[in-house]
Amino acid sequence: MSRHSDVMPARRRSSRSGPRGGVAALALGFLLALGGRAMAQAPGLGIGAELVDPHVFRVCADPRDLPFSNQAQQGFENKIAALLAKQLGRRLGFTWQPQVFGFLAMTLDAYRCDVVMGVTQGYDQAENTNAYYRSVYSLIFRPGSGFDGIKSLEDPRLKGKRIGIIAGTPPATILAENGLLDHVHSYELSVNLRYFSPARDLAHDVESGKDDVGVLWGPIAGYFASRSGGKLAIAPLLHESSDGPPMAFSIVMGVRQGDDAWRRTLDAAIAAEQPEITKILEAYGVPLLDDRNHLIYAGG
Repeated sequence: MSRHSDVMPARRRSSRSGPRGGVAALALGFLLALGGRAMAQAPGLGIGAELVDPHVFRVCADPRDLPFSNQAQQGFENKIAALLAKQLGRRLGFTWQPQVFGFLAMTLDAYRCDVVMGVTQGYDQAENTNAYYRSVYSLIFRPGSGFDGIKSLEDPRLKGKRIGIIAGTPPATILAENGLLDHVHSYELSVNLRYFSPARDLAHDVESGKDDVGVLWGPIAGYFASRSGGKLAIAPLLHESSDGPPMAFSIVMGVRQGDDAWRRTLDAAIAAEQPEITKILEAYGVPLLDDRNHLIYAGG
């Protein structure tokens, strides 16, 4: 899971500033990407207008980051991108780049695409569209192992249990505050998914019994549970203390700063296709919340 880089939420990017990670794109890299040349500017489109192809919906994505995206276009972000391309009347085109440090500088800011999906709302290195879903970190466990119904990492049933976590994500902080780190099995946060998949490894270790439970960003936990043939279940962690780090995040798409007209176009497309977007997310087992953190789909 490499949604732990500079834009995603705990997907490794578990927050591109929330659940997948949190590294700012470098201004110097942006200037180098421009190559020092002046860019034509159209009203309302910002300096990227010259490279916006009106016939192609250009998306930058990781080639190996299920359930989000892969080069075979099997991820839910691939499916949502295809839906929006059709709504916009454009061909769909992907630029593939592993989501590691510097992802935005090498993709969106380098004009290799016009949108990046799966960005945590509030991430200030890209202009945010309206949110197209909201999810929450979730417990993943074997059904019947005594963890059904857990809604908080403060639950006493977790005491003394071996808990798999992705290092550096919000749950790790909460587990530390609750004195549960002695039995934690930590998986690396930011890796290149061409070689490693810590989220998949964590889910496998829970299924095999190596870990008693795990904590993953909701879309990842729900995906592995939904594909486990009933061997895994999830419990969205809805009742964490408001004094701790946030566990729920709204997810948006990111466009270049100043591309206001393009952002508004995407907002309209998202609104038009929201019911279908939600169906795609549910098909991948993603737990979904409303804006007040009420559960609207349990996932898994």
